[in-house]
Amino acid sequence: MSQATAKAAGLALMGFDVDGVLTDGTLYFSSQGDEIKAFSSLDGHGLKMLQASGIEVAIISGRSSRALQLRAENLGIGELHMGVEDKRGKLASLMAARGLGLERAGYMGDDVVDLPVLRACGFSATVADGHDELKSRVDYVAAKGGGRGAVREVCELILRAQGKWQAAMAGYLA
Repeated sequence: MSQATAKAAGLALMGFDVDGVLTDGTLYFSSQGDEIKAFSSLDGHGLKMLQASGIEVAIISGRSSRALQLRAENLGIGELHMGVEDKRGKLASLMAARGLGLERAGYMGDDVVDLPVLRACGFSATVADGHDELKSRVDYVAAKGGGRGAVREVCELILRAQGKWQAAMAGYLA
């Protein structure tokens, strides 16, 4: 068992950044100033599989957008935190409210602003196209890029690490 798998085995909550993780990091704006984001349906289903398997999902983003709010609602994610400057502090407060320490939390980010939370939690991950400073400091570097299946890859790693993959797949194989 790899160190990343061992760390993922104990997670109760997995947090995700948005721009560069749930999206490819490109920021689109309409001529009216509306922000437009593209999300991967594969990633979305991975998040739903985590939740259905009893692993809580949180989105903690430094930016705020209506598109993200709608996506989180669509996926049934109740722990959506936008405009957060101190992601480590936010994750710590989420875990404290559950009576759990940060070692039971994971986070996936893509840039140096995510380092404080990534270094504090029990399991850390980044995307293939994440900043090089993260790649040498996280537990897992996805083979796929942000907004292109990296989140799904991490969701499946967590499900496998916790022995929940077969049960998650059972309904699709019946």
